[in-house]
Amino acid sequence: MATTHSGTAELSNVNLVDRAFRIRRNALRMGAVQGQGYIAQALGVADVLAVAYFHALRYRPDDPEWEERDRFCLSIGHYAIALYSVLIEAGVIPENELETYGTDDSRLPMSGMASYTPGMEITGGSLGHGLGISVGMALGLKRKGSKSLVYNLLSDGELDEGSTWEAVQSAPHWQLDNLIAIVDVNNQQADGPSRSVLNFEPLHAKWDAFGWHVERVNGNDLDALAAAFDRARGLKEAKPRVIICDTRMAKGVPFLETREMTHFLRVDAHEWDLALEALDAGRVR
Repeated sequence: MATTHSGTAELSNVNLVDRAFRIRRNALRMGAVQGQGYIAQALGVADVLAVAYFHALRYRPDDPEWEERDRFCLSIGHYAIALYSVLIEAGVIPENELETYGTDDSRLPMSGMASYTPGMEITGGSLGHGLGISVGMALGLKRKGSKSLVYNLLSDGELDEGSTWEAVQSAPHWQLDNLIAIVDVNNQQADGPSRSVLNFEPLHAKWDAFGWHVERVNGNDLDALAAAFDRARGLKEAKPRVIICDTRMAKGVPFLETREMTHFLRVDAHEWDLALEALDAGRVR
């Protein structure tokens, strides 16, 4: 069975551009099935997922429960459409299941659940719990002597949750150098712009003060992301790592990027095909 593992940023960049494009396309196709979905977030985080799955993670597409795999924990349950998109691109989920998104008996429910979907490590419906689960997972793997890494994708809105900061404090205490947190900073949450709801800056200084290795990058720059993942994985210090990713909602579809942004972006029925056409037109970047 083939193992997917990391390469170098220079050698994989062209491949990553193609991967990110197809991840976005998968997400738009799924959104069209139901006429809805958290599509702005999925488009925005596609570059992060491309680097995670096709540059950094070790896994076996045909054996999602392979014991030596790296774990990717999606704390943000409503980002499930984004994770399904990359799992389809990675070959963990067959592409023909894309058409079942959000339907009865589908393995791709609109909010992610670990018991339904291959490759989904945790059920992240209630925001603020994912990082704590990942801390426990990383601690368990470390005590077993495993070399696997735990990645946890969380949102800037989750930084409002006290449980998130309890986990941030716990990870350095246990010297969890096998834990890499990824924060998607898109400045949107259910109650409005994240910084207006509860300002979380200065993020770099806060995570650093808690004892984490901190990287902050443009989350839509594949080269910068690959380099940040490489530094996080290669760090020799016994501390957890965090990559803070500033992303643009709806990235790749210009007419959606410039729309007044909300947490749940409205896409009219006729616009799904237009969005696919716009994405295809801008493929060369």
